[in-house]
Amino acid sequence: MSNRYERSAEDAYEAQNDPSPVSGTYRDNTYAHETQSSLRGQIPVAKDDDYYDDPMQPPYSNSDEQLARDEDEALDQSNVIQGRTRGAKPQTRNKYNEGPGEDDLPDEVRYGYSGVSR
Repeated sequence: MSNRYERSAEDAYEAQNDPSPVSGTYRDNTYAHETQSSLRGQIPVAKDDDYYDDPMQPPYSNSDEQLARDEDEALDQSNVIQGRTRGAKPQTRNKYNEGPGEDDLPDEVRYGYSGVSR
């Protein structure tokens, strides 16, 4: 880890020797070609100057209104439970019981004496 004096010396060196920041209009297409001829054309790379279709359409994209419309389209209102479900009473005969467990089965079934293919 450098100390304060070393950091100030590094900052002064960078200020004198590093190039100026890149402007927002800089274009570099040197990366947009494949150096190996066997791979050329297999993986397309877009150049900086290529046109692309921007999915953002202000003011419609990324808005609360669009999200609300999407949710309305996605939700099937016929599948939504009406009213509250918290504290609802069970509507089946066995209440919340999921049925007999493995220990509740008869011994011949539990230990494999019956129901076995031969």
